[in-house]
Amino acid sequence: MTGFVNSFPAILGFQAGHQCYTTMCPMRLLPRIFVFDDDEVPPELRAQRTLNYKRIPEMARYLIENPKSYVFSAITATVDTSIKFVPVGKSESLQHIGTLHIPMDAKLLINDGQHRRAAIEEALKERPEFGHEHIPVLFFVDEGLTRSQQIFADLNRHAIRPSDSLSTLYDQRDPSSELARYVVLTVEGFRGMTEMEKSSVSNRSNRLFTLSGIKHACRALLRKGRKDEISAEEKQFAASFWTEVVKNIPDWNLAKQRKLSSSDLRQKFIHAHGVAIHAIGMMGADLVSSHPDGWERYLTGLSTIDWSRENPLWENRAMVHGRISKARSHVRLTASAIKMHLGLPLTGSDEELECQVATING
Repeated sequence: MTGFVNSFPAILGFQAGHQCYTTMCPMRLLPRIFVFDDDEVPPELRAQRTLNYKRIPEMARYLIENPKSYVFSAITATVDTSIKFVPVGKSESLQHIGTLHIPMDAKLLINDGQHRRAAIEEALKERPEFGHEHIPVLFFVDEGLTRSQQIFADLNRHAIRPSDSLSTLYDQRDPSSELARYVVLTVEGFRGMTEMEKSSVSNRSNRLFTLSGIKHACRALLRKGRKDEISAEEKQFAASFWTEVVKNIPDWNLAKQRKLSSSDLRQKFIHAHGVAIHAIGMMGADLVSSHPDGWERYLTGLSTIDWSRENPLWENRAMVHGRISKARSHVRLTASAIKMHLGLPLTGSDEELECQVATING
């Protein structure tokens, strides 16, 4: 190997009979040494997806806002030319540890992690000190387009995004996730009745709610966006509100006591679905806004609502053609129906939606 090289401390390993090298690469080098396929090249001649530029600002912001706790997983890349690995010793314990030398004119193609690389490049503009930190890189020697495309396919074959409930359970940075966890642990009617990992409740489960569903309902109640801060007082109010709601929906309490089957409730009533709890949260925001004192007494009307899926009121609101719908417009229409039952006034946008559903229903 002649000419100028980039040298990295590395560990030699083998996967499927192919040599591979794991290194720690300074972040400042990523924009210089890694390239992308030209976006104009047909997909069948590329070995990676095109960049989704909408993802990059959020990933860069994650780095910038969490300099002491961010975590980025390894990048996988291929090198299109011969490389040289120099072990630190000849003994069996040392021959897999050494220095990887890669020619500076080599083409290093990212098979997995191009969005991480782009986000790091963006973050470096605002926080140059990130350049001294490292990200692991797994290098393979390029064996042609077919092999590179297969690497990309294999790396993404089993990639599954975690459910919203599981993300809510583990996310310690998102204020609304913290709120949801607090509400579930504080409100007796939710504790033990909430699916904490999945974003849907299985048919035979004895759970009634999902953690993600409670999160969205709490956001609606407090009128909070995804990243809005939530005070201790707001958390306590949310727990108080949902405690009152639980008191006034007898079926929820009977399910908690195992006197009613949760699966039967899901089959027969809309209040056992996320659209209803989200709508109650949305209704609650308007209720508390218009009646900051004495809002509790209005919630007693929840006990007299006919929540049955056979009630034609819910068609084109919580349901479409007999199937539960979580579309935002249907959540709002469900909230409007609840408000009308409780004697609460509708907003202008509520009335517009009511006119539309009246037209649909003939």
